[in-house]
Amino acid sequence: MMQRFLVPARDTWSTLTARPTASFESLEPLVKTIFNEVKTAGDVALQAFTQKFDQVTITHLRAKDEEFDAAIDALSDALKDAIDLAYTNIETFHAAQKSKPISVDTQKGVRCWQEKRPIEKVGLYIPGGTAPLFSSLLMLAIPAQLAGCKEIVLCTPPNKEGKIASEILYVAQRCGIKKIFKVGGAQAIAALTFGTESIPKVDKIFGPGNQYVTVAKQMATQHHVAIDMPAGPSELLVVADTSCNPAFVAADLLSQAEHGIDSQVILVSNSTVVLDAVEKEIAQQLPLLPRKAIAEQALKNSKAVFFDQATEAQEFINAYGPEHYIICVENPVAYTGSINNAGSVFVGNYTPESAGDYASGTNHTLPTNGYARQYSGVNLDSFLKAITFQEISAEGLEILGPAIELMAAAEGLEAHKNAVTLRLNDLKN
Repeated sequence: MMQRFLVPARDTWSTLTARPTASFESLEPLVKTIFNEVKTAGDVALQAFTQKFDQVTITHLRAKDEEFDAAIDALSDALKDAIDLAYTNIETFHAAQKSKPISVDTQKGVRCWQEKRPIEKVGLYIPGGTAPLFSSLLMLAIPAQLAGCKEIVLCTPPNKEGKIASEILYVAQRCGIKKIFKVGGAQAIAALTFGTESIPKVDKIFGPGNQYVTVAKQMATQHHVAIDMPAGPSELLVVADTSCNPAFVAADLLSQAEHGIDSQVILVSNSTVVLDAVEKEIAQQLPLLPRKAIAEQALKNSKAVFFDQATEAQEFINAYGPEHYIICVENPVAYTGSINNAGSVFVGNYTPESAGDYASGTNHTLPTNGYARQYSGVNLDSFLKAITFQEISAEGLEILGPAIELMAAAEGLEAHKNAVTLRLNDLKN
């Protein structure tokens, strides 16, 4: 079960907020080897790694049309309807994020404006493994389409039969993605980084994954490829007081713990009665879960923390910077107002984290491992670049030019100054 801490001293917070992840240095040698082989041998290396890591032989990396047709037939109408509902909500929320060009006259004769353009080629990585995350494909493909990305490439590992999960293929078809490849792990990230005979090179890579995928994404940035964020194992922090429903809280904690053995969940409360009640509920719910063994292992990485002061609890939560943050307290405004570091926030007893994972409309591709201090979750702007423009009239340059000349001269950049001086002299003549 979860380790318990009562009003932990601040000098212990760094230890309490540490994640159960392997270091970059320990994983880098293997990932670097994979990158080098994929760069050198292309598809042949991908097939070899798929055989080695996924224990399946793949002769054709790209999914065929008949596989799409079979996937559509394999899904129940009820699941298709659920996916379509999620699609609508996610599309609605992300479409609302579109912004108009910004234009302003900074002074007379000087107009500056900003316009957004899509990243042309994006790669989406969707884990397979113990649970094919077709919901993650909705979260990435929908904003990519809304942004207008010209080429969207999907990589996802095959199952033991050499196939892609029907749910993933259905969602891909629903989102209009045609280029789907049966390759997973660090080798998929390498393929998207360098390009192979089959898989196109992309400009930016998106998607969650295990620790090897996370290291691979960070390595991709060394080869002129951008990434969404260094996302790793899932995590959740719940803050709850006596107004919470302990069964709900326990269910939320277990829903995140079942992601993987390296997931982490944290419970913060101002009541030991709540801690006891939630622990009792976890003990009752855990044995009923099909992924009990995974959740049980994840709970060993997890903590229940008691604070008697709300301000101290809020500071601890910001120090942790949770990927997912559930607020189940009588006065949620105090906690929503104080949070500065979080990926996505869920407010109230009837707002399970699962809603954001699947169908409320917000994006579930979020910063983990404390990166919520520096990164946002994936959103429409993740697939766009902001380009600035400026246009200066002759009158505008006459007003602005002397300041530019003085600043350039002060920095010792005479060519910069001369580019203005020549124009000003031309205007005088």
